[in-house]
Amino acid sequence: MNTLESTQQQEEVFTMPRIGDKAPEFTATTTQGEINFPSDYKGEWSILFSHPADFTPVCTSEFMTFAHLEDKFKKANCNLVGLSIDGLYSHIAWLRTIKDKIKFNGMEKVEVKFPLIEDISMNVAKKYGMIQPGESKTQAVRAVFFVDPEGIVRALIYYPLSLGRNFDELYRALIAMQTSDKFNVATPADWNPGDDVIVSPAGSCGVAEERMTGTEDLECQDWFFCTKKLDKDLVLNTILKK
Repeated sequence: MNTLESTQQQEEVFTMPRIGDKAPEFTATTTQGEINFPSDYKGEWSILFSHPADFTPVCTSEFMTFAHLEDKFKKANCNLVGLSIDGLYSHIAWLRTIKDKIKFNGMEKVEVKFPLIEDISMNVAKKYGMIQPGESKTQAVRAVFFVDPEGIVRALIYYPLSLGRNFDELYRALIAMQTSDKFNVATPADWNPGDDVIVSPAGSCGVAEERMTGTEDLECQDWFFCTKKLDKDLVLNTILKK
């Protein structure tokens, strides 16, 4: 066996976390000090997201947008945590440049206050499957992990290096998952607070018959497809912090 083969066999192999898995734990240095993830955020939601590199334009637009929306996510009981495989001093210099020089989409003098992880070793990126060799062996793709208050991965989204994220969708997904948890419902395509929600399919012939004969406060297209109204104010007052 040659040296290259030996090295490849010794490399640690990580499986990408799946929905329902415990979020892989790590301790890391960030622009806001050391963090222990996800334990530091127990009892709250978190979005852990990666970007390819500091001082790149798409990443700059994303960080400005996340920073602009941080209070909105905080009000929805959600913390933001960023990551790239650049070093801490590069992170600090880049965030200072964003605040001092960059204007984007009507935003300027934007201060990024949420932690940005230093991951030169790529240990965290590998644990979360953020390094995808078909796209890049030296940069993290644009991964997004939604982690719930119990430290469970609830959703994940991956974008290629060239594609900036849709932040309205990230927020919508967060609110939708919290709505499902709070009200024991599912949310249909393009759902937003105030839209009808979906109730679980009937589990017996009797329940199916009741639904189709209108004995419940539901609108049923068929026994398996029933919706009900869920007041927007009720949803937001239940989820959002005052």
